[in-house]
Amino acid sequence: MDIINKFSGAFWSTHIWLPPNTTWADIAPGSRPDVVHADYRHLIWPIPLAAVVMLVRYTLERFWISPVGKSLGIRSSRPKKAANVPALESAYAKSTRLDHKCLAPLAKQADMSERQIERWWRLRRAQDKPSTLVKFCENTWRCIYYLYSFIFGVIVLWDKPWFWDVKSCWYGYPHQSVSNDIWWYYMISMSFYWSLTATQFFDVKRKDFWQMFIHHMVTLLLMSLSWVCNLHRVGSLVLVVHDCADIFLEAAKLTKYANYQKVCDAIFAIFTVVWIVTRLGFYPRIIYSSSVEAPRILPMFPAYYIFNTLLLMLLVLHVIWTYMILKIVVDSLQKGLMSGDIRSSDSEDVTDSSENVRVANGGSTRSKSKAAAAAAAAAAAAGGAAGSGGVTQRKVNNHTAEGTAATAK
Repeated sequence: MDIINKFSGAFWSTHIWLPPNTTWADIAPGSRPDVVHADYRHLIWPIPLAAVVMLVRYTLERFWISPVGKSLGIRSSRPKKAANVPALESAYAKSTRLDHKCLAPLAKQADMSERQIERWWRLRRAQDKPSTLVKFCENTWRCIYYLYSFIFGVIVLWDKPWFWDVKSCWYGYPHQSVSNDIWWYYMISMSFYWSLTATQFFDVKRKDFWQMFIHHMVTLLLMSLSWVCNLHRVGSLVLVVHDCADIFLEAAKLTKYANYQKVCDAIFAIFTVVWIVTRLGFYPRIIYSSSVEAPRILPMFPAYYIFNTLLLMLLVLHVIWTYMILKIVVDSLQKGLMSGDIRSSDSEDVTDSSENVRVANGGSTRSKSKAAAAAAAAAAAAGGAAGSGGVTQRKVNNHTAEGTAATAK
């Protein structure tokens, strides 16, 4: 017990997490009558709120999104099941990829030809893939959440001085009050990531499953630390900046699943512009303030360098992701090829970890127009980019990126 107490004391040292001459008692709730400091005990609230978020999601998907998808003609059927062959099922359980070196032994075990085994394997893998309707429901839910989160974030921050002047994030720190609307913005954002962490085990399985799981956990950790250190102002800015582009990314995916290719192209064009403006325009402005303006206003401390370094790493990832998106757009326009999906949505599709881009659904098919090709392929890149990259930093983050965003705090 003494060891735990010593470790806790060393970890939460005020010399690391707080500015000079500031103690935890100084920023404890009720320590000053004119300031409402963040209360670390409130970090328990996002967990029960996550259950509410999951209930809302289930209700929307079951009674609204799914019926809408079916009315649009989106397929809900799955491929027929592969025959139950114990020997092959055992091999498949070990690895979903067929090792051709094992074909001959498997053929003897199952008393089948190698050709039959290959066909069985393809059917078995297809059996694990989610239906288009399932993917449509998942992306529609995410689109709805990001739209709500962005609108709510703008409404909450509209009358806040730091929304218009980033330098206001640092004035008076660490004695900055947490208003009720900021409290709800933070708590709901964290509850969303808690819900993603839980539902990830039941959602469409992706190849970057564990990367995304780590991403969600790191996001929650960073948001929690920013809350404890009272860095909620810059954290809220990073959150709202990252939510914006995700709306159009998810919208592009769901319109593609609904076979509205022209609408998908148009939304993706908007997404590209919004991505560049927010991730390479507004976000660097926050970085400039945290790197140049903050040191002029505040005495520096170790936690500041930790958070700011993570923010800078996220900016580097944004640059890399943007380059990859634009490169795929150019290549697609030149070759006239279109990816089968906007972001790998199951374990079979090739996803990018760390938000790297890969073509989904095992290959590409000829598109009707080069514009459609560009939109789909680039969306694949962006989708990957919004998916798991913060992990190999990320994300930290999305959003991932949002989580990492929280590191700003």
